[in-house]
Amino acid sequence: MANPFSNFARVEFAPPDYLALPTAGMDISASGIKTVILKERLHGLEVVTIAEEKLAPGIIQNGEIADHVTLAKTLADVAQRHGVKRANITLPEARGYLFEADATGSTRREWRTSIEQHLDEYVPLPPAEVAFDVAPLTQKGDEVHVVGIGYARRVADAALQVFEDAGIIVRALESETFALPRAILPHGDPETVMIIDIGKTTTKLLVVSHRLPRFATTIEVGGHALTLAVQKHFGVTEEEAKRVKAEQGLVAGADSAEYQAAMLTTVSVIREEIVRRLDYWQSRAGQIPAHEPVTRAILVGGNATVRGLPEYLGASLKIPVELGDVFKNLASRDDWLPQVDYMESLAYGTAVGLALREYVS
Repeated sequence: MANPFSNFARVEFAPPDYLALPTAGMDISASGIKTVILKERLHGLEVVTIAEEKLAPGIIQNGEIADHVTLAKTLADVAQRHGVKRANITLPEARGYLFEADATGSTRREWRTSIEQHLDEYVPLPPAEVAFDVAPLTQKGDEVHVVGIGYARRVADAALQVFEDAGIIVRALESETFALPRAILPHGDPETVMIIDIGKTTTKLLVVSHRLPRFATTIEVGGHALTLAVQKHFGVTEEEAKRVKAEQGLVAGADSAEYQAAMLTTVSVIREEIVRRLDYWQSRAGQIPAHEPVTRAILVGGNATVRGLPEYLGASLKIPVELGDVFKNLASRDDWLPQVDYMESLAYGTAVGLALREYVS
């Protein structure tokens, strides 16, 4: 247990803001830059900055930076506006190679050295061109079963360079598959869950045990496909379609048969892909180390708030499906109020997880 006096001293006698240099969590995707900054109070952590800067199409393509100059300028503008001096940043799941392996040793450095000798077995790239890291999952005798993630070094270098050009110090660079569970699962939680992150153009699936990613994949269909289905059915603008999608969702109503058919035709594609991946995982329970069945699914992402979606997915997945809480590991909302509403907050899970890296593992 943390020493309560040391916590009090760290908060009450904290250095001035201009010396403390709070670390932001900055999540970059094709659609925008999400920034979260936390502040430690006596009652716990609060969000003091939560914001999104939209990016023009084409700046990020297929998970890689296509327009370095524009992105660096936008990051510099965001940093100036929100007082960001340093940040924890993320690399996209789609560009990473998630793996598991047995390693020897008692420290992260020793585990990395053990894995590095066989790195080409886990990441299909020349070892000299790979940036990777590992985290311990289970231990048996002198062996540790680790979860690792590898990226082409050029992808990591490009991300670091664009932040350097923007004048932002990068304290840590990690995969979004590690950052997101840190936000929505309680510290020390051993449960095996599926996280379903529904974005604008993609849906990311993540199976997590002990808050570590075990399986990750991206489905190339997201919430925008549902918006387009509503637009086509009603002949309305995109903004109006988003409103209808949020209000009516998948809930059946009078005189809504055609609307329901249009929505279900699209969302069923996402559902079938999720069912297939979940069935694959559940069928292997007990066959490999620490492989437990998924007990529930958690919905997050900017397009997770479609009315009736948890119930619709739950009927097919045969496990409980619930909306997540990206502020779960912060102070009670009895003591502070977020600057965004609950529905909007679901898009900030990865950025919150990155900011939390300074405070919890």
